[in-house]
Amino acid sequence: MSVPEARLALRRQLSGLYAITPEEPDEARLLAMAQAALAGGARLLQYRDKLADAARRLRLAGALRDLCRQRGAGFIVNDDVALALQVNADGVHVGADDGDPAVVRRQLPAGMLLGVSCYADFARARAAEAAGADYVAFGAVCPSPTKPAAVRAPLDLFARCHAGLTVPACAIGGITLAEAPRIIAAGAAMLAVITDLFAAPDIAGRAAAYQHLFEEMRHELPQPATL
Repeated sequence: MSVPEARLALRRQLSGLYAITPEEPDEARLLAMAQAALAGGARLLQYRDKLADAARRLRLAGALRDLCRQRGAGFIVNDDVALALQVNADGVHVGADDGDPAVVRRQLPAGMLLGVSCYADFARARAAEAAGADYVAFGAVCPSPTKPAAVRAPLDLFARCHAGLTVPACAIGGITLAEAPRIIAAGAAMLAVITDLFAAPDIAGRAAAYQHLFEEMRHELPQPATL
């Protein structure tokens, strides 16, 4: 499948800290938290909100998109293709309950990223890539306070991705700064973090610490053969 140059350029941003917004009822506080994560160097920001009404989701998605544009970071919408299209997000992320990735890919502009949750299932990751996914996500790699019942994903999945896929793999689920080095060393191109980032007393400092780890360990990371 030929990938447009605009999407290839976005794919090259798919490394480092991937911040996922927490459930925060105060809109101003949520935006301030997101701004701090971006100031600390988060490369991607995903808007994830399972509880808000449509008006709040549209309002926040537009505001978060603007913050990402100001910082040169990618902006991803979780689970909602229509919202991603409405606010001209850089991409959308879907899970097992959000439809066939091939169908979602056809709904998106050629230049928009598609991320797919693959849990602990390498076959799903291979199918997602074939369907047009730009990255795959495995987790939970650690016990997750957000999804305590989530299936654990073994770290050897990342080595399998480097050997068998050409798209980057993201780790998610219960990740902390202390656990991050071994997950990066296993081959995760991105670390998706909610609680350990946004519950930190200094969000910008915590984001910078994650990014520093990636910079320190860059030479150790295997790279996909082609993007």
